Amino acid sequence: MTKKFRAMVVSEAEGNRYVRTIAERGTDDLPAGEVLIRVHYSSLNYKDALSATGNRGVTRRYPHTPGIDAAGVVEESSAAEIAVGAKVICTSYDLGMNTAGGFGQYIRVPAAWVVPLPDGLTLRESMIYGTAGLTAALCLHRLQQAGIAPGQGEVVVTGATGGVGSIAVGLLARGGYRVVAATGKTQEREFLEKLGAAEVVGRDAVDDTSGKPLLSPRWAAAVDTVGGNILSTLLRSLKPAGAVACCGLVASPELHTNVYPFILRNVSLLGVDSVTVPSMALRRAMWSKLATEWKLPMLDSIAREVPLERLDPEIDRILQGAQKGRVVVNLL
Repeated sequence: MTKKFRAMVVSEAEGNRYVRTIAERGTDDLPAGEVLIRVHYSSLNYKDALSATGNRGVTRRYPHTPGIDAAGVVEESSAAEIAVGAKVICTSYDLGMNTAGGFGQYIRVPAAWVVPLPDGLTLRESMIYGTAGLTAALCLHRLQQAGIAPGQGEVVVTGATGGVGSIAVGLLARGGYRVVAATGKTQEREFLEKLGAAEVVGRDAVDDTSGKPLLSPRWAAAVDTVGGNILSTLLRSLKPAGAVACCGLVASPELHTNVYPFILRNVSLLGVDSVTVPSMALRRAMWSKLATEWKLPMLDSIAREVPLERLDPEIDRILQGAQKGRVVVNLL
């Protein structure tokens, strides 16, 4: 029997416009999958905003319900390993891209996409993290794999007031690193210092336009959410054996650099993919750390909660680069 529920639906209108409405849908409208989840919370990501405005690079077919993050309770399951009534997280893969996503009160997904909610996290807390938190955790994991340890020097985080950036600042500070937050919103210094930033610098501090093949070494490591010339600047200003974990491209997908940092300073550029993640074991391990040893004590302070009906202006805000921290969507 189909269940009726509310969802944000993005539809194509005349004049190449895309209209967002809150509409009633039925679970029969959802795609095939082994697990039906009643969504309690979702969160807003930049990719969601692109999907919600008709970006065909993210979503190919409309009408569509965005939302790459969802946390809730299993209502139906044909997978032996996932019990009805279990609290679960579902992020990334194709959710919210071409599969109806977390901006609806129900999702139906393959069992292989589902992560049990780890002890130590509530459903709401898991969505304060969401894909942004998972990405930040993977960045820290990659830096640790590259041998970057506390005490080796400063670690800079770009786009530090955004979703990934703000959580990365908190995770690194909690791990004992001296964190420098780089942002175009230096008026948010207090917010970033509360997350654990030892210093806040303007965007120009990591956006060199001199054209020099190498810059004075400053950073032991970096988490870059921006890309473009800022990523090039970071690579040229790393200390020997430094590393950049790269996970974003809001400034530009282009990278113009040279080989000098790699062969003269032995630096590393580490790509971070939170869409598929190399293995489910790693995905679960990251969620487990976010629930325990890496759990941020100030989670609530980086999040604002909105109901589905008030999500529309938040989408416009994140596209304008004006989002601070995380937006949690309450679908109860």
